[in-house]
Amino acid sequence: MCRSIRTLRPPVLPGEATEDDIHAAALQYVRKISGFRAPAAHNREAFDRAVAAVAEATAELLDSLEVRGQKRAAAPGRG
Repeated sequence: MCRSIRTLRPPVLPGEATEDDIHAAALQYVRKISGFRAPAAHNREAFDRAVAAVAEATAELLDSLEVRGQKRAAAPGRG
């Protein structure tokens, strides 16, 4: 998988993942699976939609996870 994608859930990431953390991970994932670091102009819209969809799914997953020993709480701006 993408070695540059960090684990975004506690306790690996101290505190809550930010929107920037989530977007960066989504961007890396879409780059990896598409094979494009930066898409051509005719693919930009599809690429950006994919990044947004992956970021949304990631935020939803992180908000739904229950980590032992920690209370589950939605991060500010994501819930």
